[in-house]
Order: sequence, then C-alpha cells, then structure tokens
Amino acid sequence: MSDTTATVTPQAVPTGNTFDKYGSTNPVVKRLMAGFHRNMDELLSLAEPASICDVGCGEGVLTERWAEQLGDGRVVGIDLDDAKLSTEWTKRKRANLQFTTGTGDGLPFANNEFEISTAMEVLEHVPNASDVLSEMARVSSRWIMVSVPREPLWRGLNMARGAYWRDLGNTPGHINHWSKRSAASLLGHYGEVVDLRSPFPWTMALVRVS
Repeated sequence: MSDTTATVTPQAVPTGNTFDKYGSTNPVVKRLMAGFHRNMDELLSLAEPASICDVGCGEGVLTERWAEQLGDGRVVGIDLDDAKLSTEWTKRKRANLQFTTGTGDGLPFANNEFEISTAMEVLEHVPNASDVLSEMARVSSRWIMVSVPREPLWRGLNMARGAYWRDLGNTPGHINHWSKRSAASLLGHYGEVVDLRSPFPWTMALVRVS
C-alpha cells in the first residue's frame, strides 16, 4: 500500500510518497508511526465523533481503522478515481464503511453531513489547500482533524538520510510546506484550533469548526 493522496484536478492521479509507512517493519519508522497513531487516536477520542469523512483516504488504512473504532458510526473515505485504490477499497468491508471517488475541493456531501472531516497527510499534496479546508468545514458540523509534515524539519530529515538532494529534501508530490506555526495560522481561518500537536516529524491539529 502506498501513501497516496488526492489532488483536486479532475485529470489528476493519486500522487505522493510510495513508501508504506503504515505497514513498514523498519523499527525507526514503526516508532515514529506509533507516535503518529497515539496522537491521532487521542485527538479523535477528544472529538468523540459519531461520523467521519476522510478526505484523501488513499487505500483506506486509517478509514478502516476508524470504522472499527466507531462501531455503527458512519465512516466515508473519498479519494480520486484510481484502479489501485479501488482494489484496496474492495478489501476493506464493514457495514458502516463506504468509499467513494471525488475531489477535496468539491466534496459530494451536504452541509454538516458529518461530525468530523479529516485530512491526514493530504494537504501538502493539493494545489489549493484552502479550498479543500473550506469544503471540509462545510461538510462537518463539529470538527476538522489534519496532519501535515512539519517543515523545515521534514526536508532536513530527508536530506540527512540522503534522500531528494536535488530537490533540497522535498518529498516528491509535496507542493505545500508548513511549519507548526503557519499550519496553525491556516487552520485558524476555519475554526478554533483546540489542540495542536507535534508528533515527530508532523504537525497534527484538531479544529472546532466555526
């Protein structure tokens, strides 16, 4: 499974880092992902949503995890129309879980249809993050939860391991870059940032929708 995320142009294909961070057996990666999951689970526990819209769900690893956690609560993952993603979606079946195709800047859902909308490792890939966040705020009645790579730390770590030197450490497909402060500033336009965290090397936030 690759780390694929939705862009917002109809002609686009899922882009991003093809490294499987969720399934990696590398002890360093596993330690980093443990921190990622711990913080994510704590934020979701704080939000206590009865329904979730997962924007840029990729193969649906997190979407399926949340569907299991919510029991009967509705969980919908949305990403681009892609054969590889569709194949992965067919492997993840629960009565309360649905996958659909679409773009982040035009979500095919009603206002306030979900209690929380999420974009985990997605916004760094999209050309118009503000439009995606606006749509996430529109379809959510209570919360937005987001994670993005923390810059310039992310690039520095890539270069330290000898990766992407030609692009000064920028991961292929990352077209937006935020520090913790600039991420909080952006998210503040869509509500109150009630919890802002720094699980190494990410920024993760829970936002109460205005």
